[in-house]
Amino acid sequence: MRHAIALAVASVRSGGGPFAAVVVKDGKVVAEGANRVTLTNDPTAHAEIVVIREACHELGAFQLTGCDLYTTCEPCPMCLGAIYWARFARVCYASNAADAAQAGFDDASIYEELKKQVSQRLIPMSQLLRDEALAVFAAWRDLPNKVRY
Repeated sequence: MRHAIALAVASVRSGGGPFAAVVVKDGKVVAEGANRVTLTNDPTAHAEIVVIREACHELGAFQLTGCDLYTTCEPCPMCLGAIYWARFARVCYASNAADAAQAGFDDASIYEELKKQVSQRLIPMSQLLRDEALAVFAAWRDLPNKVRY
């Protein structure tokens, strides 16, 4: 965790966000990353996403089973989803969501949006071409050599 915190400090000093993360497998650092949202103009470039991508590349896998994630802050909703998709064994975090909110990074509204019916969300959403899209799932189900994830 101290390594992740040092990365977060370095990120702030270099113009990045105040977040960093490290992936460890079998006691060894596999990947490290820091928040690059403003540096790359990418709203998905949170530290956890950056490090997940790097770890998957390093390990040649799309799941990080058996890996631990050390992150300097409790993950936001986007990162939490990615963490579950990556199948981490364990997640350790330093500061919590309330600490992040006090620093200006408040994800509470996103958690609230997830609880709402689609029709009640702040960003208008509408479903289009469902039947055509269902054909894609049918093709996937029928694929004999698919890689499940």
